[in-house]
Amino acid sequence: METIADQLLPQEQAGFRHGRSAADQVTLLIHNIEDSFSAKKKTGAVLVDLTAAYDTIWHRGVTCKLLRLLPDRHMVHMIMEMVSNGSFTLTTGNGQGAGYDASRNGVPQGSVLAPLLYNIYTSDLPATISRKYAYADELAIIHADGDWLAVEGTLSEDMATLGEYRQTWKLKFSTTKTVSAVFHLNKEAKRELKVNFNNETLAFISESKYPGVTLDRPLTYRRHLESLCKKLTSLIALLRRLADSGWDAGATTLRTATLVLVHSTAEYGAPVWCCSAHTCLIDPTINNAL
Repeated sequence: METIADQLLPQEQAGFRHGRSAADQVTLLIHNIEDSFSAKKKTGAVLVDLTAAYDTIWHRGVTCKLLRLLPDRHMVHMIMEMVSNGSFTLTTGNGQGAGYDASRNGVPQGSVLAPLLYNIYTSDLPATISRKYAYADELAIIHADGDWLAVEGTLSEDMATLGEYRQTWKLKFSTTKTVSAVFHLNKEAKRELKVNFNNETLAFISESKYPGVTLDRPLTYRRHLESLCKKLTSLIALLRRLADSGWDAGATTLRTATLVLVHSTAEYGAPVWCCSAHTCLIDPTINNAL
């Protein structure tokens, strides 16, 4: 089923797909933002937060989408039996129970099917003027223009389109965690983006994170690398304890621990920020690890 589904999934969805990684997706997003820098445009972004994304998948909805994908109804029935054959009970603080009830939404997190079914369920996101970048349940839309009002208007229109899709398929957007951000090299550093959704203006943040890489307005990555340096320092403290004579750890163990703890953490998202002028911040920590 994964092979069949992968051929039908849109290019903007990169999560849980063979040959696609989080670093690939954020690199594509950054590449388009940097193109707007070259064109002297401002890029606005909305980072959409799906509340309990896996838990809100509508069973009837995913059944309909599976039937479009798979020609075998018996296979679809078997898949939905594995997903929907669950129940829950509510127990209060004094020990009283409310009995068992069947679960009509959600897929079991941690299962092999869950991410694949989520990709299938959201594979028909509506077309938008803005470009979409999805990694699992992290969705970002961006639009570049030379005029602030054009950026804000396009993003507001696209959020309305996504809002209608959300209502149809019973997904939930967190209005408090769905935020807007802006990327540009102009002097208007304090200009905040005003994107409307559900008659409210989305909160604006000066530094966003997608996925796991902190992005500032001019894409210097300084805050990301400062945070990474602190994380690496704490990991090196663990290595120092492991290297203490009391543990009797050999060179092979120390080398493996360094690769797993320090290098894997330090290299995450490196294709995005490796050309930053602030990469020197993490050089001393890596040297300490070695």
